[in-house]
Amino acid sequence: MSDTPHGGFPRFTPAHPPADFGRLVEALRTIQDLAVSTDLPEEQLAAAADQAEKLAAAMAPYVVPEGASPAGRSLELPGRGSLLLMPWTIEKYGPDGVQSTGVFRRYHLGGNAAAHGGTLPLLFDDLFGLIQHGYGRPRSRTAFLHIDYRAVTPLDQQLRVSGHVTKVEGRKTFIEAVLTDLDGKVLAECNSLMVSLLPGQP
Repeated sequence: MSDTPHGGFPRFTPAHPPADFGRLVEALRTIQDLAVSTDLPEEQLAAAADQAEKLAAAMAPYVVPEGASPAGRSLELPGRGSLLLMPWTIEKYGPDGVQSTGVFRRYHLGGNAAAHGGTLPLLFDDLFGLIQHGYGRPRSRTAFLHIDYRAVTPLDQQLRVSGHVTKVEGRKTFIEAVLTDLDGKVLAECNSLMVSLLPGQP
């Protein structure tokens, strides 16, 4: 059984993959963007599908357990090398808060050149995990996450998200964060409750 600070989570260590891993992740992100923004003729569509299937087949023999892949553990890469996470770059990390910058890409489109509203909770939730970790709190799960959408969140424009711990009560960590453009215009505000895990709790 794991110790209390990690509940039932295994301990994951940072990964330092070769540069080609970063190239692969960025290429796959671009493919995601193109997959939702192109209308390929039938011949090119078949060729693209063939290439995608060949790549999947080439990678499949190397599947490893959770925590062994560099995805999500590559701290130097945008989004820590995870295709799930927003490809943002951490600029500040510590007990007084976390700040990162990045863009919502075409893949994140909700409509009318704006980011899908459901992508913002993902951005904030990942940020809150980093914030509580930087604050020195034990491994936690999100109990609630409340977002106030203040303005349309644009695609392909550098934005900034920052947040910090506001209060700690036993196993509870309360966090607030804000998403702005680089001129300081508030696009969304969020607050959350993170609850630390009990020993062995998943």
